Amino acid sequence: MHTIDTIMPSLTNLRVHIAPVGYEIDRIVLPAIEMRADKVCLMIHENPSDDKATKFYSQIEKKLKKSNIETEKVYHNRADLFQIIKSVKEKIESENDNLIYVNLASGSKIQSVACMMACQMFNDNSNVSPYYVEAKEYLGFSGEAISKGIKKIQNVPTYDIKKPEPRLIQALQIIQENEGKISKKEMAKLAVKNNLISVNAENESQATYASLDQNIISPLENKWKFVSVEKVGRTRWISITEDGINASKFLI
Repeated sequence: MHTIDTIMPSLTNLRVHIAPVGYEIDRIVLPAIEMRADKVCLMIHENPSDDKATKFYSQIEKKLKKSNIETEKVYHNRADLFQIIKSVKEKIESENDNLIYVNLASGSKIQSVACMMACQMFNDNSNVSPYYVEAKEYLGFSGEAISKGIKKIQNVPTYDIKKPEPRLIQALQIIQENEGKISKKEMAKLAVKNNLISVNAENESQATYASLDQNIISPLENKWKFVSVEKVGRTRWISITEDGINASKFLI
């Protein structure tokens, strides 16, 4: 059997697997055992009554426990792309000192896409490795697991997806917390207060607006398309766009 190459952890590193739970058992359990996982974080739908995969949780936990592998449940809406990305992001952040392996084969297609996106955006410490598990036999879904055994574990290369720098994310959060719309004047005050921009000039007011435009508003509006700016009377309003709303669901 071919397996993914794993990095030898130090005494303080744990091997942590993140695996969405769909209609699979072996494709979660067997890779965890073969890759010597210390813990498996099972990503589970937040509403059990609306999830046909509930019956597999206990079976997976029982098999992993038998191999002395710890399990943890992480709840999310398995149909919401952005919430799944955020759940994986938060788990990557909380396990930042460990080696993290993300299973792309165990859940639904949308979970697989979200997991891969999270790996590409939040692998800042180069400690996150996505992998795909090819089943040995596909059975089709009839109320039981849809596959049996595993044939191959294949590592998946990660290519970075750029994300906004921290001060832009913080600026986006400020706009979101102001009901998604804020005047440029108020945004300038909050940007200075939160050290998002710094101004050292004789004409402080003019320099503040120039710095806000160049360092915050322009990249959010032109590069990321997260905000739009509209002039109403003498006031310029900064509003969060639909792309900004979606991004804020997992960036903030």
